[in-house]
Amino acid sequence: MNSLTTARVARVLSRLHREAEAADKPLIDGLTGGDLSDEDLIRRTLEEESRDYRALYHRYADHYFCVSPTFGQFLYVCARVAGATRVVEYGTSFGVSALYLAAALRDNGGGRLITTELEPGKAAEARRNLSEAGLDDLVEFRVGDALETLRGDLGGPVDLVLLDGAFSLYLPVLTLVEPSLRPGALVIAENALDAVTDYREHVRDANGGYLTLTVPVDGGRGNELSLRVT
Repeated sequence: MNSLTTARVARVLSRLHREAEAADKPLIDGLTGGDLSDEDLIRRTLEEESRDYRALYHRYADHYFCVSPTFGQFLYVCARVAGATRVVEYGTSFGVSALYLAAALRDNGGGRLITTELEPGKAAEARRNLSEAGLDDLVEFRVGDALETLRGDLGGPVDLVLLDGAFSLYLPVLTLVEPSLRPGALVIAENALDAVTDYREHVRDANGGYLTLTVPVDGGRGNELSLRVT
């Protein structure tokens, strides 16, 4: 047994995945028009973010945009394999990915998940969801712009980073956290497709200190897994 299979955690995850499907599918179908590729959608999103990313994501304050159950299990496995005890998450939303990561910390013997969310309402709901699952004691919630909330002390070496917020901030957020990454730390960037050019170039630079590959989770979309090697 692991923490994901306990009744308390499994019940909250099941509810949240159902709610996310109901909230997000009509919006995503409308955005894509039925035939827009993931790459085109992210390119369009980057254009909107460049104008005002805070306003853009405030507009979507009622939507989850969360990881799938498969990707959540991938996060859990990565955190377990890394023996993670300190994790940083950019983009809490309603706390779905935080549940998978906190469950891994519990099964690793404890630790700290630092998760940051721009929207106060989402952060408050995420806090309630983690509490309902009995995992909130492992989580530190930071509310506000990640470029500010992650600028402070992270409390020690970081074992794993999840980037799942505004695409245009993937590289600036990673740059903030990089000094705290231990050798062997993992960085996971969800949907870091070719359009997220600056981030991909950074983690794929032969002299940049990472070994990076695209992992075929959720249909092979551009989910980048990077190993900090220096």
